[in-house]
Amino acid sequence: MAQSSTWGTAGTVATGALVGAALGLPALHNDRMGDIQAAGSMGVAFVLTQGLKQTFPDRRPDGSDAKSFPSGHASLAFAAAATLQNRNGWQVGIPAQLVAAFVAVSRVKAKKHAWDDVAVGAAIGEVCGFAITSKPDASVRVMPWGSTKGGGVGMAMRF
Repeated sequence: MAQSSTWGTAGTVATGALVGAALGLPALHNDRMGDIQAAGSMGVAFVLTQGLKQTFPDRRPDGSDAKSFPSGHASLAFAAAATLQNRNGWQVGIPAQLVAAFVAVSRVKAKKHAWDDVAVGAAIGEVCGFAITSKPDASVRVMPWGSTKGGGVGMAMRF
């Protein structure tokens, strides 16, 4: 049990570091759009993941609850990594993707998820990160939006 706990803690810390980097790097560069897109990609990944957890309850390998599918840690970590890669290039993206892969492995080693749980979580995170986040000089911007009456995704194009 102690080894599972160590893996769980390590994965949670790594997820927090990726989220911090995805939000912190744009803030350091006074990149408001980068922060908005990072928050949007991780927010959409979180909502999708939670919706799937409610729709398809699945018992965790450790038996603690029925919220195993898909992995929230993996979806959040991979959304942050994809955001970092899309906004900052492969030099930041490759290390971020490796940390996200560590998060996925840690969730299996901690007995919180099976491999399919983390694979689907990773796919959700990657799609959200790359779909919502654009390169700083991109001519197309995709932006999530929300209000008390609804929400959606807006797109702006520069010609």
